[in-house]
Amino acid sequence: MHLPRTLLRPFLHRRHFSAIATALIHTPEPDHILQPLTYLDGFPKPNPKYDETILAIPRKDSGKNISAKERKVGRVPSIVFEQEDGHLGGNKRLISVRSDQIRKLVNHLGRSFFLSRLFHLQVLHQFDSDSNPNDEDIIENVRVLPRSIHLKAGTDAPLNVTFIRAPSDAWLKVDVPIVFRGDDISPGLKKGASLNTIKRTVKYLCPADIIPPYIDVDLSELDVGQKVLMGDLNVHPTLKLLHPKDEAVCKIMGQRVSETQPKKTK
Repeated sequence: MHLPRTLLRPFLHRRHFSAIATALIHTPEPDHILQPLTYLDGFPKPNPKYDETILAIPRKDSGKNISAKERKVGRVPSIVFEQEDGHLGGNKRLISVRSDQIRKLVNHLGRSFFLSRLFHLQVLHQFDSDSNPNDEDIIENVRVLPRSIHLKAGTDAPLNVTFIRAPSDAWLKVDVPIVFRGDDISPGLKKGASLNTIKRTVKYLCPADIIPPYIDVDLSELDVGQKVLMGDLNVHPTLKLLHPKDEAVCKIMGQRVSETQPKKTK
């Protein structure tokens, strides 16, 4: 699963990682909130190319047999929670989404990028591909953040997916994926050193309106032995880092002595 090149331009290098967004446990005090909350120039923004409404229908029951039947007819058993206590199952609605739609989104975005992106979720009485739904056909129309997704090993077919509601006043804990760039001009990497990736995602408390699709990490000036720390990451000022600032994200590692010494000929 790869993030399309068009989404990363002009970045020079990319990596794809898995992540799980988790629901809000507490709300920051009002003085932490910047108004209005908007994406700022110079920070990654969601690519509108992948804006999509995820369609769903209600599901009355749960269980292994029900889930197996849903998958057999091309649907993915899903749940949507209330954001304030999603980890406890608040305002839970059982739904099923289309397997082909979820698989397409995951394939286009990459799993971890899918889990850090907002979508509109439309719960209908029934699927009808021949016409646009009328207001009477819509049970719920809400913005959501995918909280978790499980894929079948070997085929990457979606087995289940969980969403949390994400209104504008929500603050959500999100594992944001990292994208590396500048590896081709990094002084350390040009000397033959290697990149040691310590963290593949970084957890932030984010206002729902400005969840970053990824975090850009610049390697272009790193030499051997140098590292990028959590506190070095350049993100929207409203985001609250949920890791120690001195925790390392990556480091340029030099070659071992045994690798630099010439091999002896017999």
